[in-house]
This record gives sequence, structure tokens and C-alpha cells, in this order.
Amino acid sequence: MSIGNIMRTGVSGMLAQSNKLSTVADNIANSDTTGYKRAETEFSSMIPQHLTGKYVSGGVTTSVRRHVSEQGTLMNTTSITDLAVAGDGFFVVEDASGSRFLTRAGAFVPDKDGYLVNSAGFYLLGFDVSGGVAPTPTANGFAGMERVRQSSISLDATPSTSGELKFNLDAGADVVAAADLPSANAAGAQYTFKTSLVTYDNLGGEQLIDVYFSKTADNTWEVAAFDQSEAAASGPFPYASGPLATETLSFDPANGDLAAGSPTALSLTVPGGQPLNIDLTGSTQFAADFNILGVNINGNAANGYKLFKIGEDGVMYGTFPNGEKRSTYQIPLANVRSPDNLKLLPGDIFTPTDTSGGITVGFARQGGFGSIISGAKEQSTVDLASELTAMIEAQRGYTANSKTFMTGAELMDVAVNLKR
Repeated sequence: MSIGNIMRTGVSGMLAQSNKLSTVADNIANSDTTGYKRAETEFSSMIPQHLTGKYVSGGVTTSVRRHVSEQGTLMNTTSITDLAVAGDGFFVVEDASGSRFLTRAGAFVPDKDGYLVNSAGFYLLGFDVSGGVAPTPTANGFAGMERVRQSSISLDATPSTSGELKFNLDAGADVVAAADLPSANAAGAQYTFKTSLVTYDNLGGEQLIDVYFSKTADNTWEVAAFDQSEAAASGPFPYASGPLATETLSFDPANGDLAAGSPTALSLTVPGGQPLNIDLTGSTQFAADFNILGVNINGNAANGYKLFKIGEDGVMYGTFPNGEKRSTYQIPLANVRSPDNLKLLPGDIFTPTDTSGGITVGFARQGGFGSIISGAKEQSTVDLASELTAMIEAQRGYTANSKTFMTGAELMDVAVNLKR
């Protein structure tokens, strides 16, 4: 074995231990970094070709393995937009230039425009579901995704198109004469009960609808709806126009529910808006006071929304000033066949490689993907005790390899001085 090989082997050992110390230092520095995955230096021997009767030393080489698939501990926070993945999957994010990456760093906060961005400056991507249409992700790509907003500063008006109204009508109320019913829209019209509903037109303007309930016979009631803006000044009757809708409800005296042949909905067109269907199912006629049991009309005024909550399936819900809540975005997850072979880039983001496999996109709690936990952050997978132990081992290993190099250097000095 040549003296030169001894020195080269010692150098390779020192370089290997230096690489191990580098990964240990990186792990310790990122022990509090959200979503950080610890790195580990793995050693592999280099065995040169053996010559007969002569041993030639080789050395050692290293490779760095990133434990990307290791689950970090979830730490609860007070922010709805702090997100963590419990299980398999990565958030899809993009930088300012539109390049897209994977990450587990889910500490998102809204920027000045309401878009969710993490501490490294990457924007969270998702599918817009505000139109009520379920998204269909591209299985192996990011098509259709856009930046997710916590709130909208742009105005968004939704006209009323559907709703429900449940009530109880007093079975002991007096009967109203046919000539005096609200549907006739005559001055001095009589009615038994009245309520009003807030609806929204195409521009998000409030349109109030007056709804009259008039008992016409035992177990029979007329329901008539009018545009409140057309009520008489001294009125409300007569309105400038006739009723928007009129229905005759019948109730079953045996149980107080709507009879089998009775209408179960009131359909009208909102002034300046869309056709509106109001479901009356569940309304009753009991010997009790008139009471609204439940009412919910969709639509909203021209206002932005604010984040209300994020479900484990990644669906985000916004709330509007009128109290309506509806889904706004759905956050997808992405994964690869071998996450540990993803390429790490600055900012704790990953890109696929030839050895990681291609990207698969889906939704949380489906197809093997984990859950999205709102109000939590995934902690670093670094264990400080283990890293400090590895640091001592690397330090001792480096010292031992330096001794091998120094011994080789001393032997080289002996060989050089043989001529003297």
C-alpha cells in the first residue's frame, strides 16, 4: 500500500466527517423552522481494485438523505391560516414569478391583497369553488390552480336564487273574507300575519319582500308576496303592482303539517334580480302563536368576504357582511412516489427529480392523502439530542482521520529523508 493512498484515505475520511458536521449544523440551525425535514449524511466505502499481494486503501464517500416523508409534530396555534398536513401530501405554492413547488411549511398569513403567503414568500394555491362547482384537479399537474385569498377586497354580489322559510300559523286565527285578501291588492286589504324577507338583486342591492299569510278557511291559507318598495305611502295596500307570487297552502288537521297535495314552495322573481324559489317544507299549523321557525335566503350584497374556517378536506369558507357563509376555495395536496428523493430548494420547497417520480395531485382525505389541519403548524423533525450526539461522533471521527493523514505525512518525511 502506498503512503500516498494512506494520506488520500485520511483526507476522504475528514471530508466525509466534515459533510456530516455540515448536515448536523444545518439541522440544529433549523430545529425551529416550520416544516423542516432533517438531513442525514450516509457513508459508503470506496474499494479500489485489489492488486495481487498488495492492498490498496480506498476511502469513503458520502450522500445526503433528506427525511422528507417523516411526519413532524403538529403544534396548535391561534391562527386559522396556519396549516399543517397530517399524513401524506404537500401544499402547492408558487413564487412571485409563477414557478410552482411543493412544501410542508404551512405558516401562511394574508398579504396586503388578502392572498395567503408563507414566511418564505411563497403563495398558497387552490381551486376557486365560489361558483358552487366542485373542482376536478389534473392528476399529474397544477392546471386550474390560483392563489388563495383569505379575504376579498374586490366587490362580489350574488343575486338571490333559492332559500327556505319555515313558520307556524295559528290554527285558531279568524278567517279573512275572500274580497279582502292581499292577493286582490285593494286598499284596506286584510291579512292574518305578515313577515318580510331580505333578498338581493343582480347588483347586490337589497330588495325587501313582504309576505302575507291570510286564513281563507279551516286548514287553508293564502300566501302572497309583494315588492315592499311599491307599497302605498299610507298603506301598505294597494301596492303599485300586484303580488310577485301567490300560493294557497293546505294543512293536515291530524298532525298540523302541510297536506299531501299542498304546494311546498313559493316561487317569485326578485325585482331587478333572478327567479327565487323559497322552500316552505317543514311549515306547520298548530294552535300556537305565529312564529318564524327558520329562514335562509342565499345571495349577498356587493361586499368582500372574510375567511371563516378551513375544513380538514381543504375547503375554505368565507363569511359575508350579511352573515352568509359559503365555500370560496379548496386547497389541494400533491405528492410523489418517493418523497425522500425530492430536491430541496431554499425556503423549504421541493421539486420532483428523476428518482422521486412524477407529481400526483388530489384532495385531502382522499386517495391516500392526509388531512389539512387549520390552526396548526408542523414542527421541524430535528431531535436536538440526537444531533448533538452525531456532532460529537463526527468530531471524533474527523480527529481520528486527521491522525491517519498525519501518520502518512510522517512516513512520507521518513521516505524523503532516506537519501540523507
